[in-house]
Amino acid sequence: EVRIVESGGGSVQAGGSLRLSCAVSGSTFDDGYAIAWFRQAPGKEREGVSCIDSSDGHIYYADSVKGRFTISNDNAKKTVYLQMNSLKPEDMAVYYCAVDYVPPLLGCVGNYVYSHMYDNWGRGTQVTVSS
Repeated sequence: EVRIVESGGGSVQAGGSLRLSCAVSGSTFDDGYAIAWFRQAPGKEREGVSCIDSSDGHIYYADSVKGRFTISNDNAKKTVYLQMNSLKPEDMAVYYCAVDYVPPLLGCVGNYVYSHMYDNWGRGTQVTVSS
């Protein structure tokens, strides 16, 4: 069974930084994996924030976070990091990590992140940004 462990959420003031981590385990991931971060604020729809595909290095960022967030992958640790800088109050949400590992990997392709392609989801971590 694939497990996801998220960490790194918290509270910061606007302009501050946080780093989220998503560690996956429970599979050999021989065909690679794609990991995505989604977020959902109260009363708003879930938004795909960023994703990375370990098999080809493809990366996606939502326009709302480009230039401020950086996603990276430590393949040896099967851990993906989301470095969030210059945080804004509108970034406040519960952030969810999800993994796509059933081939073909179609969750992080082109200029979009396809939530329905993700097989397993974390429980979420709260990010609070005060103005």
